[in-house]
Amino acid sequence: MQPQLPTHVQKYFWGDNLEELSWDQHKKYIVQTLLDKGDMQSLNWLFQHISRAEIKRFLPTLKLQPKSSNFWQIYLS
Repeated sequence: MQPQLPTHVQKYFWGDNLEELSWDQHKKYIVQTLLDKGDMQSLNWLFQHISRAEIKRFLPTLKLQPKSSNFWQIYLS
């Protein structure tokens, strides 16, 4: 079962069709967006739906801002 994006998370996907945004098909994109732009509430939601280990595996391929990338590399190490 895929998690539905709650309202406080949906605001980060304002340019996307939320009806077509699927956790199963777009997990990497959702993770990337929330790690780069999300607030604490959205990050808490994210970490409830994906393990740190899985995020760490995604990290080298995510297109994050340099500061975000550096932060998450340190945080997840």
